[in-house]
Amino acid sequence: MKYLILLLTIAAFTSIILGFTIDVIYAQKLIGFGVIGLFIVVFPLFSYYRWKDKNPKDYMLTKENLDKMRDSQKENKY
Repeated sequence: MKYLILLLTIAAFTSIILGFTIDVIYAQKLIGFGVIGLFIVVFPLFSYYRWKDKNPKDYMLTKENLDKMRDSQKENKY
């Protein structure tokens, strides 16, 4: 999965760069497909890959998590 994301990212950036540098009729389409590839394909795949084994509740500001943060700050002061 990591290599697929890397390959798609390189392909999208290559398409964008080629769209700006090469003077052809479909240069704007290259830029557009590169941007769409990044936002529709690469970013969701990357987000899924990074979050698949994590619990979202650990990152929410709930009462319990706020209490844990306050306790850890008190421990670090002393």
